[in-house]
Amino acid sequence: MSRRIYLDHAATTPVIDGARSAVAQAMAHWANPSSPHADGRAARAALEEARRTIGEALGWRHDVILTSGASEAIAIAAARARPERRIVGPTEHEMVTHAMGAEAIVLRVDCNGLVDLDELDAAMAEGPALVAIQLVNNETGVIQPAAEIGARIRAAGSLWLCDAAQGAGKIDLPDADFIAVSGHKLGGPPGVGVLLVRDLAKLAPSGGQEKGYRRGTSDVPGAAGLAAALAGGAVRDAMPRLAGLRARLEEAIRSEGGVIIAECAARLATIGGVAMPGVSSASQLVQLDLAGISVSAGSACSSGSMKPSHVLAAMGIAPEVAASTIRVSFGASTTEADVDAFLTEWRRIATKRQVGQGRAV
Repeated sequence: MSRRIYLDHAATTPVIDGARSAVAQAMAHWANPSSPHADGRAARAALEEARRTIGEALGWRHDVILTSGASEAIAIAAARARPERRIVGPTEHEMVTHAMGAEAIVLRVDCNGLVDLDELDAAMAEGPALVAIQLVNNETGVIQPAAEIGARIRAAGSLWLCDAAQGAGKIDLPDADFIAVSGHKLGGPPGVGVLLVRDLAKLAPSGGQEKGYRRGTSDVPGAAGLAAALAGGAVRDAMPRLAGLRARLEEAIRSEGGVIIAECAARLATIGGVAMPGVSSASQLVQLDLAGISVSAGSACSSGSMKPSHVLAAMGIAPEVAASTIRVSFGASTTEADVDAFLTEWRRIATKRQVGQGRAV
């Protein structure tokens, strides 16, 4: 293969040209934006312009706290949101589960990865809580019913922390109290993100920068790059085309005896979990990588360790299917030729298994 094919955009996606340019231009504002002198004020003006652009691009009319990424945004909200009780979904990114703490009540999901809403109601009936339920699952692409979840949380007097790292810039954000967004998932630079906050009074301050809710020198170039990526809208504009590509991919996978994870649920067009029964995820990754194709087995944070997926386990996916599942994820640059090349190699691996009379490759 003359060039590598990158189908792991859910882990990180290339920085778009507009974001690269914005970062370079913002480097001219090298002063500390917290300094009171003219150089600092110029940097502060650039920072606040980026903040306004981010809020407008995301349709958010409340506070925008700049962070180093979604993980820090989640950590801030999980540690300092006012309710003492914590409730968390079982298919959340491991960072969310860790941040919410060992004492958090863990909900259940159905076979499609959708949160059990009756169990959510029962958990909140015990008193106000911070509820962590993601917008889009990072392994399966499953989209949670945001409107209904938000209505139930508000009615119970609880607060909603939503990890929107995979959905921001691609679909509309939910009406949550705290929303975590990551720059490198949508064409911005790595190392920058935001925590969107509906009401700062619901969050205990820590002092320092960002209106007293985050310590550390603000990253002006990173903020400018994230703003440019969101304002450009490249990923959102590509969503209809990418939905067609994923449909093409999944139709071919089914025809070859593969399994589509959560195929009956509403799913983000850019993420698909596909299984090749009888061939381990690790074997598929190695063979695809040798063929010049980059995919992953679940979250990038756990894929390298090849641990069993807690997401698939929570959904009740059979262990043999879970052990043969990989994640294929698209970005704005993904083409039909990329998908076809992946399918050609996927079929080759599947055929090799069949020739081996069903033995795992």
